[in-house]
Amino acid sequence: MGLVKGKREKGKLFLQNLDKIGYQDIYLARICIMQLLDRVRLGLAVGVAKVVTAIVRSLSLGAASVLPGAISRFLHPHLLPLLFEQVSNGVILVVGTNGKTTTSLLLKQILSDRGFDVIHNSSGANLINGLITALLNSTNLTGKLTADYAILEVDENILPILLQNCQPKYILALNLFRDQLDRYGEVDTIAQRWGKAIAPLPEDTTIILNADDPTLSSLGQRLKQKVLYFGLNEPELYLAEIPHAVDSIYCPRCGHLLDYQGVYLSHLGDYKCPSCGFAKSETNLNSLEYPQILIGVYNKYNTLAAGLLAQAMGIATPDIFNTVKNFKAAFGRAEELEIDRKQVRIMLSKNPVGMNETIRAVNNIKKTGKSSTTLLVLNDRIPDGTDVSWIWDVDTEELVKLGGNLVISGDRTYDMALRMVYSSQSSPSDQTDFKLIVQENLQQAIHTALEHTSTNETLHIIPTYSAMLEVREILVGRKIL
Repeated sequence: MGLVKGKREKGKLFLQNLDKIGYQDIYLARICIMQLLDRVRLGLAVGVAKVVTAIVRSLSLGAASVLPGAISRFLHPHLLPLLFEQVSNGVILVVGTNGKTTTSLLLKQILSDRGFDVIHNSSGANLINGLITALLNSTNLTGKLTADYAILEVDENILPILLQNCQPKYILALNLFRDQLDRYGEVDTIAQRWGKAIAPLPEDTTIILNADDPTLSSLGQRLKQKVLYFGLNEPELYLAEIPHAVDSIYCPRCGHLLDYQGVYLSHLGDYKCPSCGFAKSETNLNSLEYPQILIGVYNKYNTLAAGLLAQAMGIATPDIFNTVKNFKAAFGRAEELEIDRKQVRIMLSKNPVGMNETIRAVNNIKKTGKSSTTLLVLNDRIPDGTDVSWIWDVDTEELVKLGGNLVISGDRTYDMALRMVYSSQSSPSDQTDFKLIVQENLQQAIHTALEHTSTNETLHIIPTYSAMLEVREILVGRKIL
């Protein structure tokens, strides 16, 4: 009985003290404790990630561009939003089928030249774990970031997931083409998911879109955020006809066939809908005024995209132009190397539109007599897309028409070789200087291609993604700079 009475007295005393302290104080104390535990959890996640990175790199097991992020995310599921919030001037997301790496690196160079501290997932790991790893690489042991900007290349499918919990300051959307249909599906589906994900973002979020892409132009016209557009206004760059590898030539509003004044590549061009009145959005810059160093119309788009975003961030136009004129290509993206006193240019191509534009650029150089040999390397691994049927949508006939030596290699050597045989049969009958060389072994294929390249010419290598890494490893002893 005395024991029960004693417990009652203690209970009364606790309630009296609770009243004195006040519920608000208890709530605040609870928040402080939760924040302290969160910091401890954050420190643990960061510390483990940095240890894993050090171990993987010291043992030469890889670039450690994904695993540290995966482990730290397991330890702290809400880590990525915390890292986003710490980037002082905001996070920039770069999305699109083609051009993400070149555009991101150009933008990073523009900002770095102005003295800004910039984070970038330069390894190309563009899924959630890769983004976390890139940000963690720039934190201290407590998880604190001090960068001015973070430029993150983001996989098309990941953007909607990312925007559920993270708020970027800028989103730059370059284009939408068919790419790895076994993973992504059609471009209309992706665009719809993007629109739903972007719509709830704050109105001061800046969205940069390609006006020449009907799908993206339509998307921008429906957003409440600040939207700016880049695009070409150079009719002299129009293609003679709409290419076979075209995706979105129908109106995204009503489905009617768009009326094109001209196309620059694939479905990118000057257009309007004769049915509902939808038309290309007005651009916020003049493409004729912009310099270009890297070859290809697609790199013109990349230059305009990075330049417009830099202008929106307050960078002076002359400063942007100065960086563009001195910019060097990203690894594998029109990257130029000197091998055995011969020039080699690696041009990553992983979908119909990308390869068509690469062929267009190579042919322009062929016409000058400075290139006679091309090496095509086709792989079907996960980074490339396991479905290689896309090569039949590529206008490879254009590569054959000008003749020269064409060396074929890669995991799917004979698929590409068969495609080129059909291409040669449909090329002009008087074409006699075309030579097809099939070599499964990539190292031997590169050696053969170099043998057929004279010292005053450039060997063009056109690989898919995993093939590009292998090519670089053979040529320079490492996969990525």
